[in-house]
Order: sequence, then structure tokens, then C-alpha cells
Amino acid sequence: MDFLPTLWFILIAVLWTGYLFLEGFDLGVGMLMKVFARDEKERRLLLNTVGPVWDGNEVWLITAGGATFAAFPFWYASLFSSLYIPLVFVLLALIFRAVAFEYRGKVHHDTWRRTWDWAIAIGSFVAAFGIGAMLALTTTGLPLDANGDRVGGPFAWFTWYTVLGGVALVAFCLIQAAAFLALKTDGAVRHRARRLVGRWLPLGLVPLAAWAAAVSVMNGKAFSWLLLALAAVAAVLAWVANRRGREGRSFLALGVFLLLGSATIFSAVFPVVLPSTLNAVWNLTVANASSSPYTLGLMSVVAAVGVPLVLAYQAWTYWIFRKRISTIHLPEPHDFAPAVGVQAAAPAVSGTN
Repeated sequence: MDFLPTLWFILIAVLWTGYLFLEGFDLGVGMLMKVFARDEKERRLLLNTVGPVWDGNEVWLITAGGATFAAFPFWYASLFSSLYIPLVFVLLALIFRAVAFEYRGKVHHDTWRRTWDWAIAIGSFVAAFGIGAMLALTTTGLPLDANGDRVGGPFAWFTWYTVLGGVALVAFCLIQAAAFLALKTDGAVRHRARRLVGRWLPLGLVPLAAWAAAVSVMNGKAFSWLLLALAAVAAVLAWVANRRGREGRSFLALGVFLLLGSATIFSAVFPVVLPSTLNAVWNLTVANASSSPYTLGLMSVVAAVGVPLVLAYQAWTYWIFRKRISTIHLPEPHDFAPAVGVQAAAPAVSGTN
């Protein structure tokens, strides 16, 4: 098996794992806007925890999709064309969510803010569910023919693995978001977030573990079972650390759980990148779905330069905004005063989120 296709399979797995780790708590915080925050100040606090980093986190999604397109064009074509309908909803969800982050604080009115709060919460849920479903299907299979085209109607992709993957990512995002809030905030929000992790972590990680176990059963590799066992250990360590009030260690252990769970899934399916549920002969693999050696070689040079720069920039961003925040750090919403000689017009706008 050629080295470069295998290398890029590993790199794409790393990119998806990085996206799920960084955007996981980001999407989870968005979903918690309507079910966790108790008042307007707490909702603003939740937004401020991810405000400096949410758009940078989405770079990983673009990079993962772009790398898949360039390194494995047949994988990209079969997967994205088969899931055209759900991925359109994911795209719309991400658009509405991004717009809501920017527009929520522009008008100082309760109805305005509630509307954008729902856009953030629903957009985060749809994006998390859709991406989880897509990744579950790329590891469990789609009804593909010999040409890599989907067979069946527009909803042939909808299986119980679709639901499992969507639920797995939504549940993980919520748990990781609670752990992030316990690490990033102080006061009442911090203590409630820590209690939420302690109560729901075991149940919230079960769907992702079930997804990894299902893929391991389908492919029967001993190494993947070892990784899954280590992931279970990381989940226990995350729960114990949270119980002891070690929020940083709990959040880190959840990241290790995700890393090992993702490694379980991708190592179990390797070298297949997209299985066909109709005939194993029609599986897309790292060998028959990859680009030319020249393309992969050129991409490797670009990645060797670009990826360290992105990692350094994001690490710097998280370091700068590393301190805890609480509701007492948030100023009261205020209206902009009209410029001299300009008559004030309704509605008033707020200068804070």
C-alpha cells in the first residue's frame, strides 16, 4: 500500500478529530443557550466563553472537507453527493448560527435576542447531528454501486447508524461543553456545569462508545478494541477528575476519550474510506479513491508549512483568552449615543453581546 495515501488518511482522521474536539464544546455551548442558562446575563456569559474562538474552530471543518476533496476525490464525491440533502441543512445551520453570533447583540430588545438565541441553539444542534451522522455513515457504509454512486431514493442514507452517529456527537458536545464551562467560568455557572458533567457524563458518552464498538464488531480488529478499552479508561478518569473539582483534567480526559474513540473508528475501517453496503468489492479504499502521487506530494509540502502555523495561531488564541470569566465581568447592555447632529432612530442598538 502506498505511503502517501495512508498518510493522508491519517491526516484527515486527525483533522476530523481536531474539529470534533474544538468545535464540540463550541456547538455544545450553543445548544446549552436555551436549556442551561437561566437569564440573559448567563446567556451572554456562555457566548463570551466561545466568542474569541468559535470562528477559528470552524477552520478545522473547512480544512477537513478540503483535504478530503483534494486527497481522496472519489471519497468526497460519493459521500457528499449521497448526503446532499442532510449536508445542505448542516450548511444552513452553520450559516444561521454564525449570523446569530454576530447579530444577537446589535439590537437591545428581548424578542430580537430570543430569536437569535434559538438560531444559535437549533443551528448548533442540527450541525452537530448532521456531522455526526455523516461521519457515522462514512465508517459504516452507504448503498454504493460499482461507480461509487448511491443506489436508492433520496433518503437511502437514513439508517439507524445515521441516528446513532448524530446522537453520539450531540451528546458528546453537550458533555464537553459542560466541562468547558466548568473550566472557563466562575461562580454559579461553574458549579452547575460541574454538577451536570458529574450527573450525565456516563450516559452522554455511551452513544459514541456504541458507535466505536459497532465499527469494531463490523471489522474485527484487535487493535481497535484495545483503543476502545483505553477510551473507556479516559472516560472514567474524566468523571473522577470532575468529582474532585479538577476541571482542567476532566476536560483534558474528555479530549483523550474523543481522540481514542476516533482512533478506534478510523483504525477499524482502514484501509476502507467509504464502505459499500451492497458489495464489499465496491468499497472505496485509500488505494482506489486517492489522488495522484504528485498531488498528494504537493499537498504534503503545503500541509507541512501550513498546519504548524494554524496550530501555533490557535494555541496562542486560547492562551490569550485562558482566564475564567463570570457574570460580574460583563457590563450592562447599553445603547449607543447618536452622533452629534444625527437624530436618534429606533430601534436602539447594544454594544455588547
